[in-house]
Amino acid sequence: MRPVFEWNIGARTLLLGKRTLIMGVLNVTPDSFSDGGRYLDQDSAVEYGLQLLADGADIIDVGGESTRPGAKVSPGGDSGGDGRGRASVVSEKEELQRVIPVITALKDKRKDAIISVDTYKANVARAAVEAGAEIVNDVSGFRWDEKMIKTLAELKCGAVLMHMRGRPDEWRNLPAVSDVVMLVKRELREWVDAAVTKGIKREKIVLDPGFGFGKSFQENYPLLKRFEVFHDLRYPLLAGVSRKSFIGRALAREGKDLPVEERLLGTVATETALILKGVQVIRTHDVRACADTVKIADIVAS
Repeated sequence: MRPVFEWNIGARTLLLGKRTLIMGVLNVTPDSFSDGGRYLDQDSAVEYGLQLLADGADIIDVGGESTRPGAKVSPGGDSGGDGRGRASVVSEKEELQRVIPVITALKDKRKDAIISVDTYKANVARAAVEAGAEIVNDVSGFRWDEKMIKTLAELKCGAVLMHMRGRPDEWRNLPAVSDVVMLVKRELREWVDAAVTKGIKREKIVLDPGFGFGKSFQENYPLLKRFEVFHDLRYPLLAGVSRKSFIGRALAREGKDLPVEERLLGTVATETALILKGVQVIRTHDVRACADTVKIADIVAS
């Protein structure tokens, strides 16, 4: 029996653990690793978001900047940099222009829809929540923008704190760690304790160990195998493994990693393993397949 939580996302509360919730990915970007450019047009993005809801998504996660491997990112906003020579792929202004109209239109068409914004910029988070989003999904663990923790505390929305080692343009050169599971667990605990100390309420937070984010291919498999260790942190857990490179590597054929478009079955198998190990929320591109997976795996997990 997996842990059950009530996730306070502002005006309402989501029950986590009785069944697995599905967060559908809606990338409003030209360069996402999985579907870059397909939904950059607002009308296409809104139509796709509605389809994700029809397919079984409980939450739509709208993102306006890719954090794929190698991407250069910064919380520098319109300046396009973070003061250390890193250029921002997407300025704050551009990110706002991508995500806010989509969030607004989705809420206009489906007032009951639960919208998450995938951003590490505090000003984008604030504007998205004002437009109708109820969750901020921050891949930086609230660490890249010094205003993020204060902003989330003021907004009183739901928040996902994800673990990432380094930044995407640094991943190739990160040193290996002897026990990635214990590293991720320790740093998640440190970062979430700091966030709570600075004003974000515990019941607002969900943790994500960040599969693929600053982890080598081989470091992702222990995270999957020992995922239940993260329940010791006593927070609800979210995981996103959909179509990721470590799945392609595990399914390699004739020495070649399986391409993104052929990773569905591997994704379903990985998501099933996570559900059986107690994850409360799955973030996925393939919502319809995940919805069927959840119906069966939840019989065992719940």
